[in-house]
Amino acid sequence: MSTPRFLTMPPGVRAQQIETAAGPFAVLEALPVTGLPERLPALLVPGLTGSKEDFLAVMQTLAQSGRRVIAVDMRGQYETPGPDDPAAYTCAALGSDVDALAQAVSPDEPLHLVGHSFGGLVTREAVIDGRTKFASYTLMSSGPAGIIGPREKAGRVMVREVPEHGVEYVWVNRMEPEALAAGVPDEIMTFLRKRLLSNSVVGLTMMADQALNAPDRIDDLAQIELPILVLCGEDDDGWPPLVQSEMAHRLGADCVVLPGAAHSPAVEAPETTAAALTRFWNFAESRRPSAA
Repeated sequence: MSTPRFLTMPPGVRAQQIETAAGPFAVLEALPVTGLPERLPALLVPGLTGSKEDFLAVMQTLAQSGRRVIAVDMRGQYETPGPDDPAAYTCAALGSDVDALAQAVSPDEPLHLVGHSFGGLVTREAVIDGRTKFASYTLMSSGPAGIIGPREKAGRVMVREVPEHGVEYVWVNRMEPEALAAGVPDEIMTFLRKRLLSNSVVGLTMMADQALNAPDRIDDLAQIELPILVLCGEDDDGWPPLVQSEMAHRLGADCVVLPGAAHSPAVEAPETTAAALTRFWNFAESRRPSAA
């Protein structure tokens, strides 16, 4: 569970709703505090039990480089509504949502796409099968196939316990004790509970199943002509950094391993995460034919 360290909106960041061909999505939008966004925009997609707030610590910094930056709640996550149809929460269906979001956010120019953890499994579907031509793609703390490591066990518990006992049970017996042991402040605890209980039960169960059983589509992704970055923390307890490094090799992509970070670099190492993303985005834009 990605745990934001603060919830106060930084300057230039505000909550919004974006209407798309796939329906409405709750987002956080960041714009430069001074000047206009002159560079290509970016779309940030969170992981399974996360939300747009997982990117709060990096959004102002990313926007200050001259961009419009959008972080989203996926369908059925936190403040974005979702149906009770399991088919709406496959990686392919959610990837189609990302494609629709990209079209709505930036219909006239490509944007940079970032997928965190399960969000990486979703966003790659948009890159491989969608209509949008992206400026770059970053896999953040994500892997080639289903989740492994300690987080695999947590995912299997969720698949079993959410349908049987409900989301409240998982919060009280699993997530709340872990957050208390980690010394999470009361304000953040209140947010984490509200966020988890706001998720679609069907969506949460189905997305956990998808995170566990996603096929390896790296060979398909490698066929897309697109600048790709693999970014992770040195202590990632999802897909190990070695697995992510091997994935980057298969993609012909750089792999940046951030010190002092685990599975949520945007929370645990926001400055180095923002610097790595900005550097990569600027490089990708410099390689575009129109930049010559």
